[in-house]
Amino acid sequence: MNHFDSDGVDIAFSDTGGGNGKTPVLLIHGFASNVETNWGHTGWIEGLSKAGYRVIAFDNRGHGASQKLYALTDYGAPLMAEDARRLLDHLDIPRAHVIGYSMGARIAAFLALGHPDRVARVVFGGLGINMVRGIAGTGPIARALEAESIDDVTNPAARTFRAFAEQTKSDLKALAACIRSARAPITAEMVGSIAVPVLVAVGDGDVIGGSAGDLAKIIPGAEAFTIVGRDHNRAVGDKTFKAAVLEFFGGA
Repeated sequence: MNHFDSDGVDIAFSDTGGGNGKTPVLLIHGFASNVETNWGHTGWIEGLSKAGYRVIAFDNRGHGASQKLYALTDYGAPLMAEDARRLLDHLDIPRAHVIGYSMGARIAAFLALGHPDRVARVVFGGLGINMVRGIAGTGPIARALEAESIDDVTNPAARTFRAFAEQTKSDLKALAACIRSARAPITAEMVGSIAVPVLVAVGDGDVIGGSAGDLAKIIPGAEAFTIVGRDHNRAVGDKTFKAAVLEFFGGA
């Protein structure tokens, strides 16, 4: 992993492949994950590189090898979208295709809204209509992350997040601050104003992300792809998802 300074925050990133004249691809991972877990182990980086793309992926602040921060004001999707934009600046990349998964899809949406000139095409993976509806229950997840032991966590959903955070060897206190931070709302009107081509891809068993088709309906020109037989965690590495993204990019 390489590192750069994003307005005082140390961000770790990888830069793979030569590009062969194609538009670079920027990958933004989900909550409690990191570059290797979200994009490396699932074959995304290797697959996109073999398809001729330069692939840039970074650990979100508070995650992976990036700097750990503990104040609520250190997080939020609009702020984290600026980390993505500064990384493009750091690498002198004027425009990129962007793939965000789960929390990363929210970050990608704010990047497309705030800097449409920097986004060629954007993929919202693992986050459908719940992008605009929001998800309740972040308090139990934060408390699960702050618990002394996973054995103290009785909420099944929150326990799943704690187990995943331990699996990725995450800083639990930093993740708790991240999920407790003020979640800037994204309204239907906001996503309806996204001016770049959009693909929404969500598993048909993904209760966290919600319907891909329902979100695509409110974004002019957006495409929806349902990842058959997959829930939120198992959809990310699905081969049909990868094929749909490559088709969406159109070789450009």
